[in-house]
Amino acid sequence: MVVSMIQFVIELEGVTSLKEKRGILKSLKERIIHKFRVSAAEVDLQESLTYGQLGIALVSNSRSFGEGVMNKILTFAENEVSGRIQDVEIYSQDYT
Repeated sequence: MVVSMIQFVIELEGVTSLKEKRGILKSLKERIIHKFRVSAAEVDLQESLTYGQLGIALVSNSRSFGEGVMNKILTFAENEVSGRIQDVEIYSQDYT
């Protein structure tokens, strides 16, 4: 069993409230979950007005498959969010 994960920080310019920021992140998170069939959560920076961090995970039987999905998620997020994505980490852990 291989668990593949991605974490990234999104810089959201022009956001005026935490409620607005959470709405943007929740929408992105839900679209990622439905499109890629993964688990996702806002994992840090909840109180920051201009930054949000998402963590996404997938269980599979192949490191290359899992990391390939994570790269597709990154591309999807870059195309869907008007903010800048930074501090991207993609990694996999083998649990055999």
